[in-house]
Amino acid sequence: MSVTSGAGNAGAPTSLFQHALRLHRLTPDAPLFRGGEPFPDAEGRPRRRSGLPYDSEAGATRAVEILSAHFADDRAPSFRLVRELRDLPFPYRSDERIKAVALQAPAARVREAGRLLVRHGTEPTSVAVGLALLTEVATARDIPLIQTIGLLSAPFGSAAVMALDRLPGGVEALIWLAERVTVWGRVHAVNRLLRRVGDHPAVRPWLLRRAVDGDHLNAYFAAEVARATALHEVVARSGDDAEVVDHAGRLLHVMKHCEGMGTSLRQYEHAVTVMEAHARHIKVLGPTPERYFTAASLAQYLSTQTPAWSDDLAVSAGWERLRMSYLDLTDRADWCHVAREGLAAGDWRMTWLAGSMAPELDLRAFRDGRDGEP
Repeated sequence: MSVTSGAGNAGAPTSLFQHALRLHRLTPDAPLFRGGEPFPDAEGRPRRRSGLPYDSEAGATRAVEILSAHFADDRAPSFRLVRELRDLPFPYRSDERIKAVALQAPAARVREAGRLLVRHGTEPTSVAVGLALLTEVATARDIPLIQTIGLLSAPFGSAAVMALDRLPGGVEALIWLAERVTVWGRVHAVNRLLRRVGDHPAVRPWLLRRAVDGDHLNAYFAAEVARATALHEVVARSGDDAEVVDHAGRLLHVMKHCEGMGTSLRQYEHAVTVMEAHARHIKVLGPTPERYFTAASLAQYLSTQTPAWSDDLAVSAGWERLRMSYLDLTDRADWCHVAREGLAAGDWRMTWLAGSMAPELDLRAFRDGRDGEP
């Protein structure tokens, strides 16, 4: 992606777009450090997070009034909107009134205003209003602009996802953005991509390989990814695709913690099928620190949780069989060697296992040399 921006006036406040673009250039293939926070304010000092403690509904109402007056005056310069919207309370949700104003005014003028607000806004409200306008009138030319501001995902992720989804080429743009946002930004992007599984060929492969990034908020969509991609069918035949197998392990790990947020692993109807395939494949693929960690953590989960269908003897038997399969992997000499190497190298997963789960499961790799080096 390529976005150009002017140098701006000397001493002028940094726009949020310029801020995002500068940070993106430092890590072009990864999320912005700390999601881009703290943001710059008009005086160049760190600003607060976008959760402003005043009435966002009143802010949206005033924004509608300002936009209506602006579009009613053909001579009004668009740049004036940056100043007029700057100090309003941040609009947390999309507002149908802003949409109505955008649809009633000439599209070219709305587009001009939206682009200007997103590119030059120095406060979240002006940028958010610009995104709301572009959601209705943007063209494919606006994709890089929307993607860049969407990298500041705490205030703008949801609106950017909505705007991109409506454009030609929007699915590829959404995948690009989903790769580079975390926390709630990731949730918004993945949820939108889940709606497109059936109508774009790039979505399902990405969800099978990249949807989960390890954040606890992945719990909101992990089970839906499993269902939308038919994970239980795909993993069974993907033994030679390490990327799919390892990502399936991450999904299973996340689903351990989904209670109250989504479908937990014990409630997932295909849990046994997926875990059987996963355990079989990682045994053939061989040990890595990630696979060891996943096997150990799943063994612990299977030891302490019962499936929702615990009265189904076949499911209960499969649960116990899987527990033993994962424990057997952690007991293999080559797997223990990888775990010990990871611990010596400071791998956080091995450190965590050694400190919390190893005694409970009596993991051979962390017995303080009682067994000796295999």
